[in-house]
Amino acid sequence: MHEKSSVFDMIGPVMIGPSSSHTAGVVRIAKASIKVLGGIPEEAEIVFYNSFARTYEGHGSDRAILAGLMDFSTDDKRIKDAIDIAEKSGLKYHFKSVGNASTLHPNSIRLTLKKGNRSIEVLGESRGGGMINIAEINGFKADFTANLHTIIIFADDVKGSIAFIADVIAHDDCNIATMSVSRKGRNDLACQVIEMDSGIKPVTFQYLMSLSWIKEVIYIPDINR
Repeated sequence: MHEKSSVFDMIGPVMIGPSSSHTAGVVRIAKASIKVLGGIPEEAEIVFYNSFARTYEGHGSDRAILAGLMDFSTDDKRIKDAIDIAEKSGLKYHFKSVGNASTLHPNSIRLTLKKGNRSIEVLGESRGGGMINIAEINGFKADFTANLHTIIIFADDVKGSIAFIADVIAHDDCNIATMSVSRKGRNDLACQVIEMDSGIKPVTFQYLMSLSWIKEVIYIPDINR
């Protein structure tokens, strides 16, 4: 995957908590995940892999991930008390650790989140200095940074769908920065991830949702804003 970076990425965001450079990244992985879910979860299973499996308690990643799931910002002073706040708010959570997942990034977190009758699974990677990559959503390859406005579309794999969606977004005056598509098989469900320099209009979102071959549209604004 082509690495996308900015001055913000190199300097890193303001962050609260332990000195680990991954603290802000962990918060941001969780914040991106609750945008996919559509709200703060009622239940969360959190799996830390590789380096995170060994350090998540000492470096405060347990507090950081819960803070992000409650939509705290990376500089929120409540991060250090996130475990107590989560328990008092009724958020049910469970931590797991897997120390040797050789196919995954050294600092990976898998979140299984539930809210009402909706459930999602997100695999995120913390790349240091607050930089993240959302590698997978519900088993589909995603690969987006959440530094830009992002739209995720689950749709039937119909001929011409990629070009059609790109054209609709272009007519909304949105400049597409990156686009990726993954699918489970030919003529099966596909996941299209589009990162844009600006957000889409509500009418465009509603139009995409109205198309019979589109099953779900998720819009994630730039979570740095």
